[in-house]
Amino acid sequence: MYVSLVLFTGDLRLHDHPPLRAALAGAREVVPLFVRDRAVAEAGFAAPNRLAFLADCLRDLDGGLRERGGRLVVRSGDVVKEVCAVAAEADADEVHLAADVSAYAAARERRLRRALEADGRRLHVHDTVTTAVVPGSVTPSASDHFAVFTPYFRRWSAQRLRDPLAAPRSVRVPDGIGSEGLPSRAALPGVSPGLATGGEREGRKRLAAWLHSGVAGYEDGYDDLAGDATSRLSPHLHFGTLSPVELVHRARQAGGPGAEAFVRQLAWRDFHRQVLAARPAAARDDYRTRHDSWRSERTARADIEAWREGRTGYPVVDAAMRQLRHEGWMHNRGRLLTASFLAKTLYVDWRVGARHFLEFLVDGDVANNQLNWQWVAGTGTDTRPHRVLNPLAQARRYDPDGTYVRRWVPELAGVPGGAVHEPWKLSPPDRERITGYPDPIVDLTESLARFKHARGRD
Repeated sequence: MYVSLVLFTGDLRLHDHPPLRAALAGAREVVPLFVRDRAVAEAGFAAPNRLAFLADCLRDLDGGLRERGGRLVVRSGDVVKEVCAVAAEADADEVHLAADVSAYAAARERRLRRALEADGRRLHVHDTVTTAVVPGSVTPSASDHFAVFTPYFRRWSAQRLRDPLAAPRSVRVPDGIGSEGLPSRAALPGVSPGLATGGEREGRKRLAAWLHSGVAGYEDGYDDLAGDATSRLSPHLHFGTLSPVELVHRARQAGGPGAEAFVRQLAWRDFHRQVLAARPAAARDDYRTRHDSWRSERTARADIEAWREGRTGYPVVDAAMRQLRHEGWMHNRGRLLTASFLAKTLYVDWRVGARHFLEFLVDGDVANNQLNWQWVAGTGTDTRPHRVLNPLAQARRYDPDGTYVRRWVPELAGVPGGAVHEPWKLSPPDRERITGYPDPIVDLTESLARFKHARGRD
């Protein structure tokens, strides 16, 4: 009988947690550890919304462990140094960790393995903790990853998933292992006022409600901006308070077209992770370059600021950008149309938009955020890389009566029906009654011509 250490990262839960269950299988005591990684802040990824949600998750995880006789140990600093220090304090023989796909995670794993082995300790890395399918396990015959989603999805769907694991009944932690205090969202400035609550309990409650009354209508309603018919589980997947393996199992058990459409979205999440695992540079470089000569941030400064602030003059774009600031979350259809507006209508580098999204999105991660931005910009895996999402056509299709726009753009609250999408076409008296809302910053016909010329398609 020995002591094990479990390093929690993007897997802040007790249900279906392979590293924790493996650690408990043979050890007499286990140290559940979370390190507040200094490198995350230094790299600019410590956004207030994610720190606030993380604080909720850590408090909830600690509470769940205490109900089982344990507790969470929290440290701050360099992950490798802190893990080695805690392992030495506890005289732990082994460390368990969930696999991850980013370049930083891969480097962290290599450093940690070397340091632990130098101390005579073992590192065990567990797959299918943050993904449903192992990123490198589904590949085409002539490549190390799938570059197109549809054939990937066919192969992904044929994989047999492991069974979800129950939460442990008890967790015994060695005495004398020091811990910092748990963070609190109340102490954090700059948090979006409508930010959702984090933690495994909240995630499981939201999942149960979704499976009971939401998933059946998902296929028909997931693009309806006003209907808000998505699961809103993405923050819980990002922080690992919910298991993707369990979500796939439970959705398939629910059955029906809505559940099938939801599972497809979970597969998209795995798809992006297998792309990033094979091509780590895609986090910063074009996956497929189109040799774009993007407008510089200096030249496009006024347009970029209008986009960030939700003041482009295109109400559906502005509504989505204001939702992002208020909730730290945005409807997926809103993400697509706002990204297309910046990258293709304004012809601004996708990295500018990806960076802004990561400042606010509570579910913002490298794989989903960067690769979705590349998909929209036409530098990623989209098989129609030059498509442009017209914001007016998008508004008419996904917010036909303007309810979503009026929810987030109060200046236009008095404009009835679909007329809200083109306030510049109102009669002069009606237009004068709108206070403080700008005219469009760009003409759509001219911007489309600019984009086509830039891509050599005119």
